[in-house]
Amino acid sequence: MQQQMRAAGEATTVAAPNSKLAPTMVTALLACGVAATVGYIAMDVAATLRYGGYSYVSQTISELSAVGAPTRPMWLAGSIIYELLVIAFGSAVVLVAGNRRGLRIAGALLVVMALVGIAWPFAPMHQRDVLAAGGGTLTDTMHLVLAGVDVVLTMLIIGFGAGAFGARFRVYSFVTIAATLVFGAWTGIDAPRVSDNATTPGIGIAERITVYGFMTWFAVLAIVLILEAGRTHAATTSVAGIAPGRTPQTEPR
Repeated sequence: MQQQMRAAGEATTVAAPNSKLAPTMVTALLACGVAATVGYIAMDVAATLRYGGYSYVSQTISELSAVGAPTRPMWLAGSIIYELLVIAFGSAVVLVAGNRRGLRIAGALLVVMALVGIAWPFAPMHQRDVLAAGGGTLTDTMHLVLAGVDVVLTMLIIGFGAGAFGARFRVYSFVTIAATLVFGAWTGIDAPRVSDNATTPGIGIAERITVYGFMTWFAVLAIVLILEAGRTHAATTSVAGIAPGRTPQTEPR
């Protein structure tokens, strides 16, 4: 019994020592990480299908929200939902991090990244033909700056979160970082050709491997934390003599 109590205490310390939210609420907030990833990818695919003449393979994601793009209103609405989901997810990560400082920092940086993302609608790029004709404005420069900030925040989030679990998760995290850097570099090298309205074969695939890759890491982190929270709750209620899903009963006097 003492060993059980000690194990439950340790689990509680790791999972959510200061959280006063119900386990179901914590799970719902963590699930926002999965919803954000699935929602973003679905939005990207839907916008691609709706934008006549757009190439999923050879055009960037940003062109779906460019000034004058027919999918810009749809993308802006979807991006607001995405950022809100990431804020909820990041907040939940902070709540369940417990004594894992790196994970707590990763959660806080997720919230920061989402707050920075709110600025994206105010920093759109222009379409290729406009840029090639010299019609670029300050918003195009801001767009590139925000993209750079996103890359840095993403690397920090994955880097701080990598050590929260076992060796396999750490290896997976480093592979994700490597893929993000490699395919992100490919996208960056081809970026000037977008401004010149030149052909950019494969840039859409390279960018999507980058973006989908780190977003999948967010979803995996969410799933791992949901499973951990479930085990912690089950262990705690078991030690207390309460069946999972039931509330303690007061004995009659």
